Amino acid sequence: MKFGIYLPNFGAFGEARILADLARDAENSGWDGFFLWDHVAGWTLPMVDPWVALAAIAVNTQRMRIGTTVTPLPRRRPWKLAREAASIDHLSGGRLILGVGIGGGKSEWAHLGEQPDLKRRGAMLDEALSVLVGLWSGEPFSYSGQHYHIEDAHFLPRPLQQPRIPIWVGGNWPFKAPFRRAAKWDGAFPLFEAEENEEELAQLDEMVQYVRKHRKPEQPLEIIIMGVTHDAVSEEGVQLVQQRADLGATWWLESMTPFRFGKGYEDEWPVDAMRERILQGPPQLGVTG
Repeated sequence: MKFGIYLPNFGAFGEARILADLARDAENSGWDGFFLWDHVAGWTLPMVDPWVALAAIAVNTQRMRIGTTVTPLPRRRPWKLAREAASIDHLSGGRLILGVGIGGGKSEWAHLGEQPDLKRRGAMLDEALSVLVGLWSGEPFSYSGQHYHIEDAHFLPRPLQQPRIPIWVGGNWPFKAPFRRAAKWDGAFPLFEAEENEEELAQLDEMVQYVRKHRKPEQPLEIIIMGVTHDAVSEEGVQLVQQRADLGATWWLESMTPFRFGKGYEDEWPVDAMRERILQGPPQLGVTG
């Protein structure tokens, strides 16, 4: 199992320099990945563009995977994101993972003049993914769909990673469409937090089996879970992670929001405590203290 840090791109983390420093701390402490939310509105708090922050993170780290979880692709122009993602992949030496989804509430959609209908956004997401892959091919590319039209585009350089940048798809279980989509790509990310109850474990097991049913057995697929552990070796935290690994989870993303410390977004964020958890390193499966 691999372990990443999962942070908002706003509030106390709404500055690229702070995120780049935390990413370096995470890499030095043994974490395998560092992933940012992708929001543009919704809170009256400082907010940083996650793709600008990823550029800073890329040059401040050497080993970790980096990326967004998740970018609401229907509010992005896919050709612009294709350029950005390929650029970050080169800047990072081939370490980018692109998380995508259809997006959430009204503050970033209807209130900004974006498409409010979820089904239409799902169709836009599927078309945009086809456009991304076509543009990343490095070959002349044309596309004609319901939402996007491209004629004779030729994007170079190709991403360093081949056949392409890995794509994780996020969604809310038990809705099935996002996970049928995820089965076509490289990872499935259910947007619920791991909890100490049988109901959540049953949901995860059901989701994993559903995705596997829609994917060829020989094709590997990442299963990404987010949650909170209070240190690297406590029995409670290690068990929480191990139970999900036993069900097929391949990535644990440690959620770094003020809620893990009983605070809200509008409160003062306990950044020192968050950094301390990062410095402790990832959960040590097989080790308890």
